[in-house]
Amino acid sequence: MGGLAATTRHAVDALIGSAADADTVQQLFRESSRRLRRLVQSDAAAWMAADPATGLPTSPTRIENIDLGPDGCTRIWELEYLAEDVLRFRDLARAELPAGGLRAATGDDPARSARYRALLRPNGFHDELRAVLRVDGTAWGLVSLFRAEGRPPFDEADGELVAGVSAPLATAVRDHARRRDRARASTADHGPGLMLFGPDGSLVSINDDALAWLDELDDRSADTAEFGLRLPMVVLSAAIRARAIAERRDPGIARARIRCAATGRWLICHASTLRDPDGGMGTTALVIEPAQASEIAPIITEAYELTQREQQITELIAQGYGTAEIANRLFLSPHTVRDHVKAIFDKVSVSSRGELVAKLFAEHYAPIHNDPRGIELVMGAPTGAA
Repeated sequence: MGGLAATTRHAVDALIGSAADADTVQQLFRESSRRLRRLVQSDAAAWMAADPATGLPTSPTRIENIDLGPDGCTRIWELEYLAEDVLRFRDLARAELPAGGLRAATGDDPARSARYRALLRPNGFHDELRAVLRVDGTAWGLVSLFRAEGRPPFDEADGELVAGVSAPLATAVRDHARRRDRARASTADHGPGLMLFGPDGSLVSINDDALAWLDELDDRSADTAEFGLRLPMVVLSAAIRARAIAERRDPGIARARIRCAATGRWLICHASTLRDPDGGMGTTALVIEPAQASEIAPIITEAYELTQREQQITELIAQGYGTAEIANRLFLSPHTVRDHVKAIFDKVSVSSRGELVAKLFAEHYAPIHNDPRGIELVMGAPTGAA
């Protein structure tokens, strides 16, 4: 973005600064969307956090000026995972430029896009500019900007500008994974929540525990006419991705972590599609339950930009291993381990092992440990020498 005019450069710097100063991801999205509209005009927008391990959309979500109806959100993720199309988020996450316009990607023939035919055109949109907020190759957010019929399409400069703020905004989202949530933890005692979706994607059954977990989530994005519920993006996308995996359209996993804004509790949402006796696609089972410590650890350690080796050493420190023991387990010299520990301390801004464990793990797991059931803190086992 070196060729930007001074006024535009100032506005971009203000956008990045406001994102870095935001108290919550919700505030970050709200303020970033407001400022970005001054730089790249749009008539509607969608901002979603993403699970860095899977790329699945998760909480929070911000939707502006879009009314897709009761089935619209479900249809979006069906197209994302089940249809061949241009500018899918998972493709942008790996692309050299993490942003692009639909009309440009289709050679100004948007009818080639299933997403345009099914969603944009019926809702009066002429073009879509999509972006993945990524830093160090990892996606932390997903953004869609829309322009209405009669407006010019997004041009190359629009895409480059949005791509230019991708890393700073992703960094700001990632930084919130480092911050301790001050909200009081819930003392509710819920078992695993179970939801069943039919082959057509409709919700056919849900247990009381799932209803209770949904009550803790503040991101309800799509209506389900059958039960009068609004489901989070992460639930919809995980269920649809499970179908895509069963149909061998997607090589990923239908699994994502989500943090309750009100309680600070981490939940895991995972889905799998079952098969009928004849081998056909049956119901999709989705489970929501508290995340184990080992499932939360990667998102936190990645937030602090720890290397794979540093993550291994950090997990062993959390388990109480000393320098010599870590060296033996990872086939390293004690001197090398001490160098890694120093680098970890610098990244996390601590000066002792006890402070490291307290800051990196205990603060983030506090809402879980405050639950009367408790969850055993077991970090992942070392993966061996590099």
